[in-house]
This record gives sequence, C-alpha cells and structure tokens, in this order.
Amino acid sequence: MRRRFPLLVLALAAAAGAHVAHAAATKDKPRAHPKASAAAKTVKAVKAVKAAPKALARKVDYEGEQVNFREWKAVADFEEEMVTKHGFERDALKALIAQVNYIDSAVQLVKPAPPGKPKNWQAYRDRFIEPIRINAGVEFWADNAEALARAEAQYGVPAEIIVGIIGVETVYGRNTGRFRVMDVLTTLAFAYPETPNRDARMRFFRGELENTLLLARQSNMDPLSLLGSFAGAVGLPQFMPGSILAFGVDFDGNGQIDLRNSAVDAIGSVANFLVRHGWQPGQVGPIAYPADVSPARAWESFIGKGGLAATSSAEELAAAGVVSASALPAGMLFGLIDLQNGAEATEYWFATDNFFAITHYNRSYFYAMSVVELGRAVRAARGV
Repeated sequence: MRRRFPLLVLALAAAAGAHVAHAAATKDKPRAHPKASAAAKTVKAVKAVKAAPKALARKVDYEGEQVNFREWKAVADFEEEMVTKHGFERDALKALIAQVNYIDSAVQLVKPAPPGKPKNWQAYRDRFIEPIRINAGVEFWADNAEALARAEAQYGVPAEIIVGIIGVETVYGRNTGRFRVMDVLTTLAFAYPETPNRDARMRFFRGELENTLLLARQSNMDPLSLLGSFAGAVGLPQFMPGSILAFGVDFDGNGQIDLRNSAVDAIGSVANFLVRHGWQPGQVGPIAYPADVSPARAWESFIGKGGLAATSSAEELAAAGVVSASALPAGMLFGLIDLQNGAEATEYWFATDNFFAITHYNRSYFYAMSVVELGRAVRAARGV
C-alpha cells in the first residue's frame, strides 16, 4: 500500500476555513478590490535572515471569484494524480482546493499583446535603466557584497549580471507580486484563455501547480501563504515553483531555500540557474558585441538561427555581411540578434553563449540586454 503523507500544512489551511482576500501585484496593476477577509495563519512564521531585502509590505487585497474548481473533471483528475503519484492526503487536498479562487486578472494578463504596435528596444530599456532602479541596485550590491563575490567565485557569474537580473525582476525585492500562487496557477492550469498555444501553456501551469504543492510540503509551509506574480513566479528572482525545486540554493547555509526573504539565497540561486542553462564561466569579454549588417540582407536567416544558443562562427556571419568594429574572440560562436527600435534603426549584435543563458531566464532579447545594461549601470554608479 502506498504511504500517505500527513501534510500538516494542508490540514491546517483547511481547518482555518477562511477565503483569503487578494491583492493585485503592484508591477502588473490589474483591477483591484480592496475588500479583505481574515487570512489563515501560516504554519510557521518565516524568520527574516541577514541581508533580507527592504521589501514593501506584502498582503493580499484583491478579491478573486469563488469558483468550485473541485466540480471540474480536470481538477478532480489532478487531485487524484497528486494522491496516487505523490502520496498526498485526499481529504486535505480537497479542502485546500476548495479555498482556491479563480483570478480573471491573471487570465487577462497572459493574453498576447494586440498586434500592430512595433517593438521598441529603447522604450523597453528606459523602463529598467533608470535612476530609482540603479540606486536601489547600488544599495543591494553594498548590502550583499560578500554573497555576490562568493557567487562570482563559485559559479563564475559576474556580480553585475546577478544584480541586473534581480533588479529587472523585482527592483531588489520591492515588487515580488501579491497574487496567491495557488489561485493563479490553478486558474491558468485549468482556465487558460483561448490562444494558439493554450494546451501547452495549460500543461506548463498544471506542472507548476504540482510543483507548488511539492514545494509547500518540502518547506513545511501553508501553500496558500505563497505569494507571487500573476503567473506564479516567486521571490526576489521570480522563480517559478519548479525552478525553486530544481535550481534553488541554500546559499546562506541556514538549512532552507528561501527566495522570498533571503537575498543571499536569491543571489546563489540566480547564479546556479544561469550555469545550469549554459553560462560559460571561462568566457571572458563582453556578453554581446555590436554588429553592422550589409544592405544585401543575406544575414537575415541568421537571426534566431539555433534558437537560444550561439551556433555561428564570426567567419560565417562575415560571409553573410555581418561584421563588428570590435575585435571578436577567435574560435567563439555567436548568434545574431536584432533589437528593433520602432521607426528608428534596428540594432544588431553578436550574442555569446552567456547572453543566451540569460534568455533562458526570459525568452527575450530585450530582457537579456536590459539585464546586461542595468548591471553595467549599477557597477558604474558604485564608483569602486
């Protein structure tokens, strides 16, 4: 007979019997309803660790729609799988799902942007390379200099790249999201909007819902206490629950991985994620080199070639009409990327393996370049 785990945290959450009210994440700004009801207490108060970020008060103050997910066959099948596959207690799991709400704002936010508006790298860049974020980055670096230096030595990821990612993601812990992760992941796993990739996205969010329950059990936390973005990303580095399980690091050595409250754990986990996604510690020099392209446009097929990987030699690109005013390292492979600027001229770059490692964090050339430039700006502002 398969052993059943007691899942104390689920039982306590069920016993509380409270439908917790919600708050929209500050950075996403969906419709908010400031009606709050009593929230169930977590099983354990999370102890703040040294070098924890100066975050805004986190609460849930939006109101989701009370939908009986348990009447949905797909949800019932999911519950059964969690019982048979992972040994969850059936009654406790049913009681937990009964407290989960449907979040329409999450559904609206994952819909594709309307077509027609041209991409604009400079406008995107200006959202992140700005004084508030740079100054916050200088403070974060000063507060966590030892951990950043240790991560750079252990993983080979420069401190400025780690600082750039955490700054772009959450302004160093200030905007980590205020959606209940159980609410948004359940909503997106079983009620994703009609899009061409709907089935794939539903499978992804269903997997992350499974990971959330596993993470809560492993960490002995109330799963309803876990707050994050409208897509279920958690903590300073905005890891999905599955990424916390796979790439999270107890970098402060206190016996738990806590990306919500420990800046040190976040630093080590970001570095570990990048190395596990192709970061090359021994690769020196810039992460990307500016490129000039010929009017003949024989180079167009190289944009996106190889997916999120550097697969073309400098010689191949030169033969297609792509050159750089900078000296390119011999023997290195590159990918040609384009940063469109609306009505202005598009920028082209030779991107290295380390640039593409950042795109595994967020599959966007704009995102990766903003990480690089924010980290560089923070380093320059430090003046050391």
